[in-house]
Amino acid sequence: MIIKCGEMTDILSLSREELAEQLVGMGEKKFRAAQVFKWLHRRNAASFDEMTDLSAQLRNRLKEKFCLNNLFIEKRLESDIDNTVKYLYRLPDGNHVESVLMEYSYGNTICVSTQVGCKMGCRFCASTIAGYKRDLAPSEILRQIYTAQADSGRKIAGVVLMGIGEPLDNYDNVVSFLRLLSDPEGFGMSLRHVSVSTCGIVPRIYELAELGLGITLSISLHAPDDESRSAIMPVNDRWGVDELMTACRHYFAKTGRRISFEYALINGHNDSRADAAKLAALLKDFVCHVNIIPVNKIKERDFRSDRASAQRFRKYLEELGINATVRRTLGADIEAACGQLRREAEKSGKTD
Repeated sequence: MIIKCGEMTDILSLSREELAEQLVGMGEKKFRAAQVFKWLHRRNAASFDEMTDLSAQLRNRLKEKFCLNNLFIEKRLESDIDNTVKYLYRLPDGNHVESVLMEYSYGNTICVSTQVGCKMGCRFCASTIAGYKRDLAPSEILRQIYTAQADSGRKIAGVVLMGIGEPLDNYDNVVSFLRLLSDPEGFGMSLRHVSVSTCGIVPRIYELAELGLGITLSISLHAPDDESRSAIMPVNDRWGVDELMTACRHYFAKTGRRISFEYALINGHNDSRADAAKLAALLKDFVCHVNIIPVNKIKERDFRSDRASAQRFRKYLEELGINATVRRTLGADIEAACGQLRREAEKSGKTD
């Protein structure tokens, strides 16, 4: 995918094949593309001058044709409880996104953003409040991983696309990102260690199923029926619960990959035993997992829940034969849920 930054080409968003084509078109040997690709995706080069096994002449030619955009860490918060690190990144155009680096027993996972803001309007979500500005390029999603790994000194073994934005609303760029992330000559992450979250953009779920990427699909369900889901998730007015479930069945049949259903628990809205019974009936034929999330507190909304309510709801589901867990709370002392630092930056007038 050829993405421009002004008159120049965004080199970090190019696939290995596209990069080779570009360099051959400049009169360079094809093997130069492999050198440049490794500098970009293995050594995390922040400038062409760092590519010391290339001639000065070639480095200057690269500067003339390509841009190499970097992210700038504007704020870094590290938890004293569990080593979670929350980053607020400033993009070259002055906008902001966030990512969260989380430490687990099996390795480090990063939650990345895919858009500057979000169009979906989920009422309990902080990411949508500051408004949608634009999609992120593949390079800008990658840079969140590369920058966090370099800054923290911690090897990142897993990625979740659950930060700011709706990944399937930025479908082409996200697919390009996934292919770059998994390129064996680059970062080389197996896509079995990647989870892509969606609030339910049904046509894109079908398209994603055809790609056979091996990712885990995570559905932000949050309610078991159309009435309660539409009350908190406007996307449900376009693609209702039944249509979404049909797409999920197709995805599993096509890929064989178990689906994860995210369920943000909201006191008095979706947390009753009756709600659990509806959810169990909805998911009874699925090979799936339900991840119960105590809803994050945000200043602009009065939604509330707690871990005791979440554990009670998990027990309801398990009594009905549904595999469920309560998401471990990470970074509680730094409010590690995505969207809040960006909102503060918006209010301070730092984002264009």
